[in-house]
Parts: sequence; structure tokens; C-alpha cells
Amino acid sequence: MFPLRDTVKSKSFPIVNLSLIILNIFIFVYQSSLGPREFDVLFDRFGLVPASLSVFRPLRFFTFLSSMFLHGGWFHMISNMWTLFIFGDNVEDRMGSLRYLAFYVLAGLFAGLAHLIVSDIVFGPQSAVAQIPIVGASGAIAGVLGAYFLLYPRARITTLLIIVIIPWIVRIPAIIFLGLWFLAQLLPGVSSLGGEFGGIAWWAHIGGFIFGLVMVNFFARRQRTYVQVSGEDSWRN
Repeated sequence: MFPLRDTVKSKSFPIVNLSLIILNIFIFVYQSSLGPREFDVLFDRFGLVPASLSVFRPLRFFTFLSSMFLHGGWFHMISNMWTLFIFGDNVEDRMGSLRYLAFYVLAGLFAGLAHLIVSDIVFGPQSAVAQIPIVGASGAIAGVLGAYFLLYPRARITTLLIIVIIPWIVRIPAIIFLGLWFLAQLLPGVSSLGGEFGGIAWWAHIGGFIFGLVMVNFFARRQRTYVQVSGEDSWRN
């Protein structure tokens, strides 16, 4: 299930959302220029490693932020940035640029905290899992999706579905698309509580989404009414 576009028309230019996308791409291009050893050092130093966090090493807490701008590969980066491109502009439109930036960063920090808590409780603070650097904007973007879920439940998401080997393009209500997305994070997240870690920080995604649900009304400031424009669903003041 891959989103292609949504039907919400933004009234303001998404300067923060586009800046975040450009910054992530720029950092990834730099990552790609590194050799394998330098790449590993970068992840160890700036990725979120639960076992490395200590009150005696306060600078390590900066990795809650820095890890949000690193990605493990091209697909990881492109899928994250494409999702942010589709959904983030509309959330910024409702919050305003500065509020959106604060919301995005806080969602990412809360997502990292959710991963840290689950990592410590389920696997232990000195387990092998706690030594693995966690990177990616997925937690912050999950917060954006949680906000979109409540702000635009009646929007439509044009989605690519692959059924067996046949591609289908369908328009799905946002509340269903994002509900299924959250379920796709929750089920493996709950399964991971049994002690199986597959390399994906499911609870960062879950934590980010919940942050978006809970905090969206605190950050959103612009009210909209729902109307039809040129046969498509849109929003206007």
C-alpha cells in the first residue's frame, strides 16, 4: 500500500516541510559519499543507541535529534520523504510553519523515547538490541500522520496496491488508509514484545503516531470547512 497523492489543497507554501525534505536528502547524499567504515562511525556517533545514553554522557542525548536525519538506505530515505511530501504540507498549512517545525521535532523526540522505553523494558538496557543505532525520520513522520488522521479524516489518498502481481490504483479515505498504516505498525510492534527484534523500531512509529493524535489540537490553529472543488475533496477557510 503506497500513497501516490492526496486530495487536500494547501493554501500556504510549505516552506518548513520542503526544507525538512531537502535537509534529509542532503544529509543522505553526504552519507552515501562515505566509505563503509566512516558510514558505521557516523551511525554509531549520531544514531540513537539506547545503551549509550547516560547522565554521565549528556551529549549522547543529542542523538534523539540527530538520528531523525539519518537513513539506512535509498528506499528508507525515499519512502520517508515521499510520505512527508504528501502529508506534511497539509499539516503545516493547519499549524503554521513554526508550530509545525516544533511539532515535527517533538514528535521525533517522543518517538525516540518510546523506542528507548520499550528497548529497556523488553530487551534490557545492556542487551544486543540496545547496542543497535536507530536512525530515520519515520517517528517524526508518524507524528505528522497522526495529526493528518484527525485533521483530514475525509480526505482521499490515491494509493497503489499490488494484489498478487497486478497493480491497482484506488482512492482510499484518509481515516482508513492511516488506520491501516497504524495497524501495520501496531501488530509487529506487539509481536516484538515477545523478544524478537527485526531491526525496525516499530514502537518509535507507534509512539510518534500517538503523539500526533494527542498533541495535534494543541498545535493546529486554523479551522477549515469541508467542500468539493472540481470534483475532488478539498479544504478552504
